[in-house]
Amino acid sequence: MVEQIRRRLAGALAPVELEVLDEGHRHAGHANAGKGHFHVRIVSPAFAGVLPIRRHRMVYAALEDLMDHGIHALSIDAKSP
Repeated sequence: MVEQIRRRLAGALAPVELEVLDEGHRHAGHANAGKGHFHVRIVSPAFAGVLPIRRHRMVYAALEDLMDHGIHALSIDAKSP
């Protein structure tokens, strides 16, 4: 799943920096523990002049069909260069 997320974001947002972490291990005891919890840190020129909420929407749009099929929770740190 990490590689799928990476490919989708790279294709949609052409980041200059991209880090995708599987954080499932940090959610022991929670609903869906160990499955589908990810953190994305992305720096892309596509975010220049874009408000943070819109940046998150851009990330979600790139991952749209994965949100119901593999991603349970996603934390996003999206910045412009």
